[in-house]
Amino acid sequence: MNGWDANLATLTVWPALLWLAWWSGERLQPRGVPRVSVYVAVGLAGSAVGFAPEPATGGALALLAQFALSLVLFELGCRIHLGWFRHNPWVLLIGVVQSLAIFGAVYWALGAVGVGAQWRPLVAAVAVAASPASLLRVTHDLRAAGQVAERVLHLAAIQCVLAVLLVKGVTGHWYLSAAGDWTQALLTSVYAAGLSVALGVALAVVVAAVVRGPFEGATAPTVGYALALVWLTVVADALRLSPLLAALSFGVLLRERRVFVANAQRDFGSLGWLLGVFLFVYVGSRMSWEALAHSNVWAAAAVVLAARVAIPVALNAVLAVPSGTTVRKGALTGVALLPMSAMTLLLLERSIALGLPPAAQALWHLTAALLWLELLGPWVTQWALVAAREAAVARPATPGSAPPVPPAPSSGG
Repeated sequence: MNGWDANLATLTVWPALLWLAWWSGERLQPRGVPRVSVYVAVGLAGSAVGFAPEPATGGALALLAQFALSLVLFELGCRIHLGWFRHNPWVLLIGVVQSLAIFGAVYWALGAVGVGAQWRPLVAAVAVAASPASLLRVTHDLRAAGQVAERVLHLAAIQCVLAVLLVKGVTGHWYLSAAGDWTQALLTSVYAAGLSVALGVALAVVVAAVVRGPFEGATAPTVGYALALVWLTVVADALRLSPLLAALSFGVLLRERRVFVANAQRDFGSLGWLLGVFLFVYVGSRMSWEALAHSNVWAAAAVVLAARVAIPVALNAVLAVPSGTTVRKGALTGVALLPMSAMTLLLLERSIALGLPPAAQALWHLTAALLWLELLGPWVTQWALVAAREAAVARPATPGSAPPVPPAPSSGG
C-alpha cells in the first residue's frame, strides 16, 4: 500500500479484512454461497484497493499461510485410509493417472497457446494440485459423507503429493539444465521431498509415543496437535523442505497408527476456523491485477480449466465401474475436484522464496486460473456433492463441530 507503513497496515487493515470476510461468510453461507468463495472475494477486494501485504511483511504472512494449510493437510491426512488403496487399487491408479495426465496435457497445451518453454513445466506441475482447504471446508459446511466425498478427499491428497513431487522434480531439472549443478538439483528435489516425508513420519512416531488419552475435553488434544504442527512448519521451512508434504505425512501416519484422538476438534475448532479465514483472504490478496490485462494469462487459464475439468471427469467416469461406483458418481467425483488455489499459490510462493527464477513468471501466468478456480471451484464442488445426494444441507455446519462420520471405506469404494 503506497504511502502506508507496512507494519501499521498489517496491524490495522488485515484484522479488519479478516473480520469482514468472516461476517460476510456467515451472512451468505446460509443462502448457499460457499464460505470459501466469500473469503477469497474479500481478499480480492482488499487487493484491488491496495491492501495486499508488502514485501516487508509478506514473509511472515506467507509462513502463517503455510501453517494454516499445514493444519488442513494434517486433517486431510488423518482422513486418508491407506488400506482403501490396498483393497481397491483402482482409486490409487485413478489419482496417479489423472495427475500425470493433467501435467502432460497442460504442458503440451501451454506450448500451443504460446507460453514459453521455460515456464511451462512449473505451471503444469502446480496445475496438478487440488485445493484441500477448499474441498475440506465445503465438505464440512455441507456435512457431506459418502462415496463421492471420500473419493474426492483421497484423490485430492494424491494430487497434492504428486504436485509437490513434480514441483521438486522440475526445480531439480531447472538447476541441472541451467547451471549443471548436480548438488543443487539433488538438494532441491530428492533431498527436499524425501526429508519432508521423513520429518512428518518422525514427528508422528514421537507423537504416537507420548500423546495418549484419555483427555477430558477436546481442547487439550487439539492444542497439542496444533503446537506439533507449528514446530513442523517452522523446522521444515528453516531446512528448506516442504511443510505441506511433511504435514500430510504426519497426518497419514497417525491415522495408520490409530493414534489420532477421537475427541480432538474437527477442523481444529476455532483456531482452524480463524486460520482458514486468513488463508483464503491471503490467497485473494495475492492477486496480480496487472497480469489480468494480458491475453496469454487468460489463455493459460483456459488450458488449466479445460484440463482440470475434462481429465478428472472422463477418467473417473470411465473407470467408475471397475473402481466400485457408478458412472454418475464417478463423473461427479471428477467435477468436485475442480478447486485449485491455496495449495498452488503456496507452492509457487515457496519456490520463489527458495530462489527458483521461473516461479515468479509461473505465478504470473496462473493469475486468471487461480482467480476463477478459487472463486467458482467451491460452488462446483458444492453442486457436485448435493447432486450426489451426500450433503446434509438441512442445517449449515459450524467449523469445529463434528460432521457425520464418513462410511468405512470398502473395496467397492
